[in-house]
This record gives sequence, C-alpha cells and structure tokens, in this order.
Amino acid sequence: MIRPYTLSDNEELISIFKLNTPQYFDPKEVDDFKKYLHQYGHTYLTIEYKNKIVGGVGYYIKESDHSGRVTWIFFHPDYSGLGLGRKAVEYAITQLKSDSTLKKLVVTTSQLAYRFFEKFDYRLIQIENDYWGKGLDLYLMEREL
Repeated sequence: MIRPYTLSDNEELISIFKLNTPQYFDPKEVDDFKKYLHQYGHTYLTIEYKNKIVGGVGYYIKESDHSGRVTWIFFHPDYSGLGLGRKAVEYAITQLKSDSTLKKLVVTTSQLAYRFFEKFDYRLIQIENDYWGKGLDLYLMEREL
C-alpha cells in the first residue's frame, strides 16, 4: 500500500533509511532526510507491505523551473525485488503530472540507482563525482512529459 506520510511513520522510516547507509546514502544525509520530511512531508509517501512500513518516496514541484522531482526513495533491504519501487515511482509521477504547470520530470540519484530510473525513460544529463559523499556520485536525470 502507498499512503501519505504521517508523523508517526518518522521513526520507522529513519530506521529503514539508516539500513541503506552507507551503501546507498552517505551518513550525513540522515539529517537531510529529516529536514526534507519536515519541509515536504505533505508530499512524502510511506510504502507498506503486509501492513509493515518498508520504505518511502517523495515528490515535489520545483517552481523555479516547473520540474517535478521524485526523491528520497528507499526500501528495507529485505523487501527489494518485489516491484515496490516501480509502483512507488509510478504513483509519484502520476501525482506530479496532475500539476498543469509541470514542464519536465527530474531525479537526482547516484550511480547505484540510475539504471532503475532509466526504466521510466529518464535520461542522464550530468554526473558529478563524490557529490553525495565519497564514492557516491550525483547522476542528474530528466524526462520530458
């Protein structure tokens, strides 16, 4: 089930986030994620599987360039390979597309996840080495509507 994030999800999501650190996220990003939830919690989604919180995904519109952003997607390692990531991204993209001002979709990810976003027709625009942390490069990707 994909549902809106609530404050009661906070502790469990942060625990799951930390399970993905340092493999997919730099340890300093835990605080960034907490700030994101505080600022954009109204567009963050909690992912449940068999009534258990197993991950999340965020989305928002960056008004300065009218881009829809999919962000902070992660799952408990025990629940990978179930198609939950695909469903979560498809849901977020559907929500973004409901905004008539949207001109493009953007994702900032790493070399570890960019192939996943290629499945959604995102194309690589830019790479910046060690952007997220040592060994975690920025892969800026875009998709036209």
